[in-house]
Order: sequence, then structure tokens, then C-alpha cells
Amino acid sequence: AQLVESGGGLVQPGGSLRLSCAASGSFLRIGTMGWYRQAPGMQREVVATISSGGSTNFADSVKGRFTLSRDNAKNTVYLQMNSLKPEDTAVYYCNAEIFRYNGIWSAYWGQGTQVTVSS
Repeated sequence: AQLVESGGGLVQPGGSLRLSCAASGSFLRIGTMGWYRQAPGMQREVVATISSGGSTNFADSVKGRFTLSRDNAKNTVYLQMNSLKPEDTAVYYCNAEIFRYNGIWSAYWGQGTQVTVSS
């Protein structure tokens, strides 16, 4: 299994971006999916997560600005980022819990996509 991200880029403060992450490969189920980010010199932190049933959790720093959704038929999760701030600048990583045919749940990570908020 692998996760492929898309949608990062450069945006001005106050702007919007949408990140997508699609899971592909051979597996039985996908559990919780989410986005994390890592700014230079900082630890990776959780941004938002969504369960297989659609329950979401957000970091306090993004509540009210970011939304998270998933399309289970497409094995894809979407992070809509609005009212972006310079402090949102980071590499964003997709994460998913995947249940494979070997009967084991494993955590998978995408390759990361750069989001830069700057005027």
C-alpha cells in the first residue's frame, strides 16, 4: 500500500489550498486517515484526523479554518485549508491506518507536500 499526496504550493496569507491523499495498493480496509505537518526545526504535529466513520478532530491552531473529509469509495482524504497564515507553512504529510491481507494494521505515510504561505 502507498499514499500519494497532491495539492501543495505557494499561497498568499488569507488564501486557500486543498490537499488530497489517495491510498492505493492491496489492502482490506483503511481506518483513521489524517494530516500532519512539520515546519523547519520543529517536530511533526497532527493537523487533523478523520475516522472511517467520518468523525474528525482538529488541532486548535486550525479549528474553524481547515476542514477534513474522505471519500471511502476512492480511498481518498481531503484537507481544505482556508484563511491560511504564514505559520501554516510546513511540509504536510498524509497518514493512514491500513489493514492488509496479512491481518495486520500498519501506519503508512505519504511523501509529503510543501505548503508555503507568504506574500
